Amino acid sequence: MIQVYIDADGCPVKDEVFKVAARYKIKVFVVANKYQNIPVDPLIEMRVVSGGFDAADDWIVEQVTPQDIVVTSDILLAERCVKKKTRVLGPKGNEFTEDNVGMAVANRELMQNLRHMGEMRGGPSPMDKKARSNFLGKLDQIIQSLRRG
Repeated sequence: MIQVYIDADGCPVKDEVFKVAARYKIKVFVVANKYQNIPVDPLIEMRVVSGGFDAADDWIVEQVTPQDIVVTSDILLAERCVKKKTRVLGPKGNEFTEDNVGMAVANRELMQNLRHMGEMRGGPSPMDKKARSNFLGKLDQIIQSLRRG
């Protein structure tokens, strides 16, 4: 049975996940360090995890299987989930796979070093309609692929 895990702190596509999951009747876990408002729906469950910095990530990694989908912009969480053969989707529609997650981790480290040296400022570009559309299309594609088995 397919389940979706949302790394919810700062996730800009929660509503999109809720709509797609409702259409397919898929269980969604919203995982965060503090409570967030979610729709009242038996298929959507809020999981508040307490503890250290990566407590939400750790909880997600412990739960996921190859039949699940994780929605996150956290590249290190994506890497951990990909190692468990879980499908991982970023909020702009980029799927993390065994082929590309290593490069994403390396790029993250490079950007972090450049920011620390003062060579670079800011973060990722804001969400726009095209990014949301890409996300929805890729999420639907992943669900269809998992359903086919």
